[in-house]
Amino acid sequence: MSVAKKNPAKRFFAALGPGLITGAADDDPSGIATYSMAGARLGTGMLWTALLTWPLMAAVQMMCARIGMVTGMGLMKSLRRRFPKPIIVTFSLALFAANTINVGADLLGMADAAEMLVGVKAGFFVVLFGVIITVTSVRCDYQHIARILKWLCLALFAYVITGFIIKPDWSSVARDTFIPSLPRGHDAIQMLVAILGTTISPYLFVWQASQEVEEEKAQGLNRISLREGASQGAINTRALDVGAGTFFSNLVMYFIILTTGLTLYRHGITNIETSKQAAEALRPLAGAFAATLYTIGIVGVGLLSIPTLAGSAAYAFAETFAWKQGLNEKPKAAWRFYAVFVLAMAAGMALYFLKVNPVKALFWTAIINGVLAPFLLTAILFVASDTKLMKKQPSSMVARICVGLTALLMFAAAAGMRSEERRVGKECRSR
Repeated sequence: MSVAKKNPAKRFFAALGPGLITGAADDDPSGIATYSMAGARLGTGMLWTALLTWPLMAAVQMMCARIGMVTGMGLMKSLRRRFPKPIIVTFSLALFAANTINVGADLLGMADAAEMLVGVKAGFFVVLFGVIITVTSVRCDYQHIARILKWLCLALFAYVITGFIIKPDWSSVARDTFIPSLPRGHDAIQMLVAILGTTISPYLFVWQASQEVEEEKAQGLNRISLREGASQGAINTRALDVGAGTFFSNLVMYFIILTTGLTLYRHGITNIETSKQAAEALRPLAGAFAATLYTIGIVGVGLLSIPTLAGSAAYAFAETFAWKQGLNEKPKAAWRFYAVFVLAMAAGMALYFLKVNPVKALFWTAIINGVLAPFLLTAILFVASDTKLMKKQPSSMVARICVGLTALLMFAAAAGMRSEERRVGKECRSR
């Protein structure tokens, strides 16, 4: 028996991979900004969303992982086997647009944080971080990139530590965590849709499935026929990986809302639009050390999440149009795939120099993701339930019910937001 099998801790850490990276990438600088807005505007009243979305997020990611493992194909390529190409093209275009704005917002968040730490103008860091991420992703193979991304996950612990530094009243926090306060009013419902769109985001669906394919390619399984099917042991290992990754992601989300809710909201600082503003506002309230940790975390998670944003857009297009793809491929062999990656990065950097406010656009991108995600989830459900396409290894009924409930929740939240907008509009016109 191997050492990994004898030692549960070693076996656990050996299992961590695509699920951990995908889960941690969900807490990108734009996500941090959204969760900071939730805490600043609504206090700790939205803490329960971190608890609610963990099993939902885990079920969705595991279903996408299973699709990649069993079919041997990425998500969009699998969807192409079941749906007309124009629908998949629409999904890919929407994903590219949303991801590009996210890349721009994340680069700006990282650059602002770096400017706060060292005093150099943000524009310099937008270019520096953008070039470093692009060159590393194009020149390094998948295994090197995966190792780098796994180590960058450690940056997220900054937010957990910050939450303890402010010494919260845990009894009050527990009440807001386990007794949900349903959102009332347009702003609260809009924030719920934004949280759902940020937490259960389409780019994570694509990235998770594509990473499964990359993992198998790295083992020499370069043909789809060699990658088809998965052992129950491999599926169980990935379930552990996804469960840990999504738990870690939502734990960080929880502490960001907690920190900003107990500091900014309580002191009436509710107009927070960027992670930089959150960090600056935290300094006099939570102390310099907490604010610095918060700021360092933004840079670390940006380096983790931006490759997944640009990469998932590249995978989506490559799978939709049957291009050669993969971070293990040489740029000359998969030039279209890398061209989409570079275009997403370049467009993201351009947002800063065109004076576009990517953070305001980002909030609406989260809402758009919250509206579009349930449609994509419905399509994923069809694929995951297809016995033939899934090689007689479809997702379990429990998983399908959980993902179906996730889609319904997101449909309901989007409908609730739309209904509230109409009500507010009628009130304004009646005045």
